[in-house]
Parts: sequence; structure tokens; C-alpha cells
Amino acid sequence: MTHVGSGVNGKLAVIAIAGNIGVGKTTLARVLAQELGCRVLDEPVEENPYLPDFYRDMGRWAFHSQLFFLVHRARRYHRLVCEEEHIVIVDRTIYEDAEIFARNLYELGHMSDRDYGMYTQVYRLWCDLLPPPSLTIYLQASVSTLVARIAERGRRIEAEMPEEYLVRLNTLYEEWRASFTLSPLMALPVDDLDFAHDRAGRLEALRQVLPPLARTSAGRPPLGASAAGTRRRKDRGA
Repeated sequence: MTHVGSGVNGKLAVIAIAGNIGVGKTTLARVLAQELGCRVLDEPVEENPYLPDFYRDMGRWAFHSQLFFLVHRARRYHRLVCEEEHIVIVDRTIYEDAEIFARNLYELGHMSDRDYGMYTQVYRLWCDLLPPPSLTIYLQASVSTLVARIAERGRRIEAEMPEEYLVRLNTLYEEWRASFTLSPLMALPVDDLDFAHDRAGRLEALRQVLPPLARTSAGRPPLGASAAGTRRRKDRGA
């Protein structure tokens, strides 16, 4: 097990893992958790009661589904940072929820100006309340890799996801990455890294991830710091 410093004055260090659907966030989170001996805040996909409806009718259920993800993830994150004292790994962030997924649905016309404006207000409130990550690991993959991994994991609700949807998300992720200033961000290309089935792939991922984590653990923002004023915001729908 690798020992990584917990941050300033022993306070919580948060490792955020970001990336498109099927890129391998949950798998890498579990690999890191085993290596570091820490907890993972999983993505609440199976818990979202609106998700099956959303995939059938995005226009009708986009706001409900996205608001559930945002509030549920933010509340769990808030509870966890109050309980933990060392390291926690977050599988997808609220920043992705709002600045990629909700934005995408709004731009596609699946969320009204009114709904998106309300969603954005809730998002900004949580940004002001939650501490930012110590390090964000952004997993990059081609759409062909995403499609293959989504098919392999076999979630029924994702079976009919249009490939064009993943293309748009990849584009938005690259824009988000370029403007993200909330924490140090490490981009990790994973087209040729299989940390789900290949031990060599897991070891290579750890080899790349652990050094930047060690470097940032001592210099992260204090636990009570908020995201307000530290990232670029676009006043969309507000």
C-alpha cells in the first residue's frame, strides 16, 4: 500500500476522477482506493430514479435527472468530507455534472431556459459550499474506446446511447479541461491502458498518477475553501 500525505495540517485530500461515460473512472477509483487504503465516493448511476425515463425521453426528463445527479452527488460529497480525515476519491465531480452534461442537454434543447437557470443557481450554491479537489485526474479516450467499454459493461440503459452523444461530450470535456482552474489537473490518456483486466495497465496508471498526487497533497487548498472565484464561469441561462 502506498502512503500519500493527507494535506495541510492532516486535513482531507480529495482526488477527483473525471471523464466521459465508459472511460474507466470507477475502475481507476477502485484501483487507487486499494493502493492508498481510502474510500471512494461512487457515481450514483444505479440510484437515479429518473435515468431510465431520461434515456427514453431526454426532453421530458433532462432537468429532473441532472438535478438528481447534482444534488445527490453534492450531498454525499459534503457528508464525506465532514467524516473523513485523510484521503477520499471522488468518481465524477459536480463540475462535470453542470459544465458538461447539463450544458450539453441545454444546448441540444432538452432543457428550457427556465429549468437551466434554476439548475445553474443550485450548482453555484453547492460550489460555494464544497471544498475543491486536491487533484483532478481527467481520463481521455476516443469515442471508439468509449463505445467498446460501454458495450462490455452491458448496462441496459446505455445500450441505445447515440454515438454522436459521446462525440459531443468528448468535445465539451476538452473545452472544460482547457478552462479548469479549480485544482491541479492531470490528463491521463487511456485508449491503450486497460486497468480493468490488465495488471500491467493498472501498474502503469499508478506509475503516472501517484507522483502528481504526492506533489499536490501538501499544497492543496484548505478544507474550508470554496470554489467561488477560482474557476471560469459562463453565465448560461441565469
